[in-house]
Amino acid sequence: MKITSSREVYRCSLFRVTEDHAVDLKTGFEIKRSVVRHAGSAVMMAVDKKNRVLLVRQYRLPAGKYLWELPAGRLDPGEKPLQAARRELIEETGYRARRWTRLASFWVSPGYVQERMTIYLATDLTAGEATPMDDERIETRWFTRKEMAEMIHDGKIEDAKTMIGFMTWRQH
Repeated sequence: MKITSSREVYRCSLFRVTEDHAVDLKTGFEIKRSVVRHAGSAVMMAVDKKNRVLLVRQYRLPAGKYLWELPAGRLDPGEKPLQAARRELIEETGYRARRWTRLASFWVSPGYVQERMTIYLATDLTAGEATPMDDERIETRWFTRKEMAEMIHDGKIEDAKTMIGFMTWRQH
């Protein structure tokens, strides 16, 4: 497929939206889509020496409620996912990790969103002070493997990146 035209129709600090037209030059098949362009996100699965996972709870406006989830954040311009993961873990939780392992990387919703999330396992942790953004009110709490499995099963964890991170970590 070759993009034959792309026009930006919206831009904000988090993403931009384009109206794109693509054509398969061999078959003539065409696709027209509005695409949310996003720099990508880093997700941190901080696991302590007791094998507990650190989750954050914050209000998510699109979901209309507070959600328990793995901490995550958008990549800044020129930033690699691991760099963003290191920065975001400190900002959101205050923790620093000495060991980082890539667990998974996936497209959030490839039908119309160009956002790739990369999940990292963060271990060998040191506590510090969190420095969340002005529009973030973040609660943190440690959960056991069993508690997380039950929360996912019971629908108390509804966040996809957290489910993917947990399932991948369990297999790891």
